Amino acid sequence: MSDEAKKNNYSADSIQALEGMEHVRMRPSMYIGDVGVRGLHHLVYEVVDNSIDEALAGHCDNITVTINEDNSITTEDDGRGIPVGLHKKEGISALEVVMTKIGAGGKFDKDSYKVSGGLHGVGVSCVNALSTHLKATVHRDGKVWEQEYERGKALYPVKVTGDSDKRGTVVTFKPDPTIFTQTLEYSYDTLASRLRELAYLNKGITIHIVDKRATKEDGSFEGETFHSKEGLKEFIKYLDATREPLMKHVIAFEGEKNDIPVEVAMIYNTSYAENLHSYVNNINTHEGGTHLSGFRRGLTHTLKKYADSSGLTDKLKFDISGDDFREGLTAIISVKVQEPQFEGQTKTKLGNREVSASVSQAVSEMLTDYLEEHPDDAKTIVQKVILAAQARHAAQKAREMVQRKTVMSIGGLPGKLSDCSEQDPAKCEVFLVEGDSAGGTAKQGRDRNFQAILPLRGKILNVEKAMQHKVFENEEIKNIFTALGVTIGTEEDSKALNLSKLRYHKVVIMCDADIDGSHIATLILTFFFRYMKELIENGHIYIATPPLYLVKRGAKKQYAWSDKERDDIVGEFGDGSKIQRYKGLGEMNAEQLWDTTMNPEFRTMRLVQIDNGSEADRIFSMLMGDEVPPRRDFIEKNAIYANIDA
Repeated sequence: MSDEAKKNNYSADSIQALEGMEHVRMRPSMYIGDVGVRGLHHLVYEVVDNSIDEALAGHCDNITVTINEDNSITTEDDGRGIPVGLHKKEGISALEVVMTKIGAGGKFDKDSYKVSGGLHGVGVSCVNALSTHLKATVHRDGKVWEQEYERGKALYPVKVTGDSDKRGTVVTFKPDPTIFTQTLEYSYDTLASRLRELAYLNKGITIHIVDKRATKEDGSFEGETFHSKEGLKEFIKYLDATREPLMKHVIAFEGEKNDIPVEVAMIYNTSYAENLHSYVNNINTHEGGTHLSGFRRGLTHTLKKYADSSGLTDKLKFDISGDDFREGLTAIISVKVQEPQFEGQTKTKLGNREVSASVSQAVSEMLTDYLEEHPDDAKTIVQKVILAAQARHAAQKAREMVQRKTVMSIGGLPGKLSDCSEQDPAKCEVFLVEGDSAGGTAKQGRDRNFQAILPLRGKILNVEKAMQHKVFENEEIKNIFTALGVTIGTEEDSKALNLSKLRYHKVVIMCDADIDGSHIATLILTFFFRYMKELIENGHIYIATPPLYLVKRGAKKQYAWSDKERDDIVGEFGDGSKIQRYKGLGEMNAEQLWDTTMNPEFRTMRLVQIDNGSEADRIFSMLMGDEVPPRRDFIEKNAIYANIDA
């Protein structure tokens, strides 16, 4: 059989079963990361990855994801349909092999798929194992084939249920509440942002999302359609929509280098942040890897060569560093690798060495051509780089001040910090509290054995609009660095964070439950996202949730965290209930603050997680940037939720 014939012959024999799936239900976190909100949504991505693989192989144009009224999920594509013929080795239908054998799938057969998405390759069988019920319907060879499962076990053999003039696969699954005990509710925004991202990363595919839990006035369901003609070029425009561009055009490259498909898009803006987003086979590699280092090398080498030859850097008294070339840069690097090797703490750092040279070469070619064809933009970029170098020089001095304060003994801690007595950082938590008044109450209410309090004066600096040296000169930010014991900057990377001396493993943002408090919390989150992202990624940042109301009637009293909760309590307590609205933390006494917000036995704290790095970057830029209309639209749309999940 010819290579081309092999490639197109996607049949039962293409399916390889790698191992059994007994452990999936016993240890689900090994397969999907966790069994919280993130793991719940990961189930959808595993099923959608199969459809994306079909699209990458050139056999699928449309994918639809539907959130059903009962929070089950239906995905549908117009690919070739999962093979249904007899699997010789397993003695059952290939569809049943795919659905019930962990790691089974066409993506392990190189003749079926050259590259495939999905991080662990656990596939749809893992989703099946973690669902109370799953139904697979395949339109293939003029027939409709069907099989249903309960907790991963087939209820009956694959059967024909009718004729069909279309092709594709439909999967409907209901996550198991005994596995996903935290929540079974899907977030439309979380799914939509990932599907939007997939549409940009795989141009030409049309992806629909439908939410049957939400009905519009005309009777139709809420939903969106994502389709990108220009891929990463459009993605850059979407991410940078609220930033002011330095140039008219997005610089872009798409092609193969050393048999590795490479796609890169980048643009400079007037901000001081560097926003690099890298992907391997559609996986967001937030820990970077060889493709990112290749991008940085290609960018630095090409721009430095151009800057030196232009004569614009002749008067600089110090060298330009790699960081300077990336200030105000938004870039997306996407590569497709046949056998990716992942490393790093969360297995999202690419280790394939051959990728670095391919990306570096692509970036070098792309930039060289662009700079020659757009001399005005080239001059603007170099001038931005020179300003960044001068600012870095100033920031170095400011940072050294922070470092000197941080590495000093306990006497070097901020005067306002009320520290705890526990020495083990894993047991310690620090509350960043808005204002001296609330700080005083928190100091009285806390358990001083393991809880520290750092009051912050007013609104901290908006780092989204500040140059780096201004950030390090800011008193409140210096106090945060010093209190946490965290240092920033190494010889290799001036923005690297050293967490080895982190003094508290829980950093809790505790602000008033009003608009001002939300704004201050967002300012602090923006600072952590831009300057201490590793703290968020490692699960150290939390947001406290103080109550909004205290309802009393006689000797009975109960706290409420929402208007609905308040109304329910009033209904339970009956007439004569008195309602106290807490406008700020300072209105509670120390005992109330401890009972509701600080006592580990009863409090509710929200862990800050980054579900989608590119979307979080866009939201912070929009919320804390200069553009007012998009910020207003976002707040109006999300006001009902009264919080931002980054």
